[in-house]
Amino acid sequence: MFMKPRCSVSRIPLLRSDYCSYLLLTLYLSSLQSGIFCVIADALIKLEIYSDYVQAHLAPSGYIKIPTDMDDYLKGCRFLPKLNNEIPGERNATYKERFSSLENLVLIMFENDIVVIPRETSWFGYYPDGAFEPVLPPQQTKLYQEDWIGLKTLDEAGRVKFVSVPGGHLGISNSDMRKHIVPYLKDKPSASASLAATWHAVGEALGLMGDDVGVLLQSST
Repeated sequence: MFMKPRCSVSRIPLLRSDYCSYLLLTLYLSSLQSGIFCVIADALIKLEIYSDYVQAHLAPSGYIKIPTDMDDYLKGCRFLPKLNNEIPGERNATYKERFSSLENLVLIMFENDIVVIPRETSWFGYYPDGAFEPVLPPQQTKLYQEDWIGLKTLDEAGRVKFVSVPGGHLGISNSDMRKHIVPYLKDKPSASASLAATWHAVGEALGLMGDDVGVLLQSST
């Protein structure tokens, strides 16, 4: 299983200050004006991020986890708390059983990611409850230590691969795809057909053209 997962993100991606400021600079606002606008907009959205209306109409709100607002997150966020088995008294044993049955789990973090905040969430690392620092490695999070989804079980069995690659969000190179993904696909039954289908799906997700996918297929066989 290959994942660019979200333990969660701490703010709306488009309102991350440097990314948002860049977009507004294209509208000829000064850097000071754009920076102030982005900070205010981010703060206003956070005030209502766990409201029923925002959760129903803004897709990214389902995986926004504000570490200083854990009560509202657990009560109001509709997607991530359930997926990560975070809600006390409502943890689903089936989630953990299925997740921990994976043969391999490859977690890919992009070193220059400015969309997923913090980027370590790609490895299930995150901030501690109640603060925006420091970023905890996955092994120091409650999700791991209490094994809510089976990540600890998988890791202790040697079936988790923590991979770090250069580039921005989802900007994985062909060589890194061959290095970190292909080896887990080539030894499966009906490898050619399944590998081709997988590459085309990955290519679509990353916006690769048909020729690019063809090159990957040829180089991986």
